[in-house]
Amino acid sequence: MRDVIARMVRAGRPPFHELTPAQARTVYEAGSDVLEIPRPHLTRVQDLSIRMRDGPQVAARLYAPSNEQLPVLMYFHGGGFTIGSLATHDVLCRQLAHLAGCAVVSVAYRLAPEHRFPTAANDAWDALQWLAVQGGELGLDASRLAVGGDSAGGTLAAMCALLARDAGLPLALQLLFYPGCSAHQETVSHRRFARGFVLEEAEINWFFNHYLPDQDGRKDWRFAPLKAEHVEGAAPAWFGLAECDPLVDEGILYADKLRAAGVQIDLEIYRGVTHEFIKMGRVLPEARRAHADAARALRHAFSSKPA
Repeated sequence: MRDVIARMVRAGRPPFHELTPAQARTVYEAGSDVLEIPRPHLTRVQDLSIRMRDGPQVAARLYAPSNEQLPVLMYFHGGGFTIGSLATHDVLCRQLAHLAGCAVVSVAYRLAPEHRFPTAANDAWDALQWLAVQGGELGLDASRLAVGGDSAGGTLAAMCALLARDAGLPLALQLLFYPGCSAHQETVSHRRFARGFVLEEAEINWFFNHYLPDQDGRKDWRFAPLKAEHVEGAAPAWFGLAECDPLVDEGILYADKLRAAGVQIDLEIYRGVTHEFIKMGRVLPEARRAHADAARALRHAFSSKPA
């Protein structure tokens, strides 16, 4: 991990917070697969579009290792609600589909600052409801449905799990790679890993100021799941956290909140790695182990339909 960080420094990439959002998206996409594993081959890769409640359509991509009627994971990419795309998380979604033997639908929800909160949250929930209804027409088993994401995408997945509970939409699992869960950066890990650990304090502020600049507005639980009053009855959750990550403490706190409410929790903390580590499988064995652990959790969750 130290070597990866040293190479990032030598590469001289400007910090995202010194770029415009458009520039940051280009830089992030250009480097997104540098440390990834080789792209897994899948039987089925299909581009889709999903209409949102306010009219526009967003792009999505279906990955499946076979043409069978498979259970499906809806996946939301990370990127602070400001960067990231189908392309930046293509390898990860392929790997999850390959290892778990399930379909994955990745969603290109709309990004800030062009689309501020709650657009991404609304897009995520609209997409999940669409998949629950349309999955059968795509040849999928939408009765075995999970939701997942990393970082900001993990926030969206956690939010969707609570909305699904309220709507009576059964989910087999919420798969959360280092999700953002807190309204403010007040934990010990935010101070300990504020600089020099891939995701820095200045970048978190840059992301959130684009997405939700109103500090009071950040108390909305759809932005900060720790603010949710009631989490009882949510889908079982698998957490994959990075030890050296500003977000690790709030991930643990949210897992504890769910566990205290009777939600089944599986929590893994991958030692000695940082935020974004799951996209560094070419050089980090911890990333490959996290892929395998997440896939195992999906296979177990899909082995029987949710109650």
